[in-house]
Amino acid sequence: METPDSWTRLRDFTAARIALGRAGGSQPTGPLLDFRLAHARARDAVLAVFEPQELAGTLREMGCDPVVLDSCAPDRATYLQRPDFGRRLSNDARETLSALARQPGPDLVIMVSDGLSSLAAMEQSTPLLQALLPRLEADGWRLAPLFIVRHARVAIQDEVGGILSAGLSLILLGERPGLGSPDSLGAYFTHRPMPGKTDAARNCVSNIRAQGLPPEMAARKLHALLTASRRQGLSGVGLKDDVSFLPDSASPPPLAG
Repeated sequence: METPDSWTRLRDFTAARIALGRAGGSQPTGPLLDFRLAHARARDAVLAVFEPQELAGTLREMGCDPVVLDSCAPDRATYLQRPDFGRRLSNDARETLSALARQPGPDLVIMVSDGLSSLAAMEQSTPLLQALLPRLEADGWRLAPLFIVRHARVAIQDEVGGILSAGLSLILLGERPGLGSPDSLGAYFTHRPMPGKTDAARNCVSNIRAQGLPPEMAARKLHALLTASRRQGLSGVGLKDDVSFLPDSASPPPLAG
């Protein structure tokens, strides 16, 4: 017989697994099966095959012309076992970027990757970009072509941004799935990216999904943070996340050389 939990009313305020009740000394069957289902969905999100051409087709429908690149990880298994491979571009990708490099470089380069959740990249990146790109264009940002990078880790943004001499680099990629969030997207950006940058030089907006930080709100937050980073000439621990004072349409001066 299942024993009700006195904390049940708190479940109205959180998606966390609390107040699940008990059956004797065990967890009730329903919550146990729900946990196993969530675990299976998290595994599926990590192991799912990424389809960059499908994502590229979706992005073209909204007016983008993305370029597909590869990291040094040739497949999903290698990507998961060798994180260092996901931090570097393949030789072909490096040549493609070098051919696109111009001086002066763009104000911002944006890339999308599967990361640790292909589901997140496929579902969240398009609505986020639909809300973010018009804000950047209205402010006069000079944007590099949009890149889709297969099997990438966060630090690959440093190599991409460095080759293009970009003022800022922004990567959108699937976060490590939680048991209730297999579709969560993370957005990381770095000022003056170049190989060797540490995580202390990055800013992150995480949990981008309908049940977390909705893409529209994430776009407003990213726009404000990128604007502040561009204006102050820094990112990471030196850039405070209190950006509520920035108007939504703030137009900063051009990046310093």
